[in-house]
Amino acid sequence: MCEFCTKHGDGKIWYKNAANYARDLVSDLDRRQYIRGFLETTIKDGFHTLGRLETLFRKRGRLPDSLVTNMVNRARKEHFGQVLPIEEIRELVLKAKTIVRMPCACRWTSQKKELRCCYGVSYGPDAWYRDIDMSYFGTASDEGLESLRREDAVKQMEKMEEHGAIHTIWTMITPFIGAVCNCTAHDCLAMKTLSGIRVETMARAEYAATVHRDLCEGCGSCREACRFDAIGSTEVKGRDIAVIDAQACFGCGLCRRACSSGAISLAPR
Repeated sequence: MCEFCTKHGDGKIWYKNAANYARDLVSDLDRRQYIRGFLETTIKDGFHTLGRLETLFRKRGRLPDSLVTNMVNRARKEHFGQVLPIEEIRELVLKAKTIVRMPCACRWTSQKKELRCCYGVSYGPDAWYRDIDMSYFGTASDEGLESLRREDAVKQMEKMEEHGAIHTIWTMITPFIGAVCNCTAHDCLAMKTLSGIRVETMARAEYAATVHRDLCEGCGSCREACRFDAIGSTEVKGRDIAVIDAQACFGCGLCRRACSSGAISLAPR
């Protein structure tokens, strides 16, 4: 079991621990204050910081260990994410009491482009997202939160995966779980941090992709779909077979979707 699960899971996978959705967490004053400033201090400032660190990374080839440790520790404390396959996302969303769709803060901050792929989930009557200031997206402060039926939200997320979206869940001051994001490696702040400066501010899924060699046709579709450079190939009896590096794999399931021969599945780590 991972360190995050040990600390926040109470014997379970951490995001399946009901205590991490509890109503008393929503009413915490520090959390409410954090949520009010979230878009400015976490997202907007995060992109500015990433730009400076990418310059430093290119010059030196790495960041100081102390800086990386501080970044990861802060993320784990405030706004930490984990990749989930669509089956796990479906289970979480269908248990929610309310769900709203909102613009992707990462895309809006970096491109001023509105794409609604982020979902606030609430498991009690006191929804955390009422404190989000939607004026950040150029609307009135109380506009832009689109209420949805849970089943409709799941269908939208399934559709997004067809276009390369990676599903993640996020804390709003750990361990409180409040949001599901469906973003791409090119747009997501956390994934850009991973690819740009090699700092992990989100965790791998509890699953990793695995190849059934007898079914693999060596077409390379899985490798093209992978956003984490986790798939290579090897030659077996004169034919190419996909090989997945479980340590590099984040368990998003995009390779599984891309495989037309059904040779890839997700297995518990």
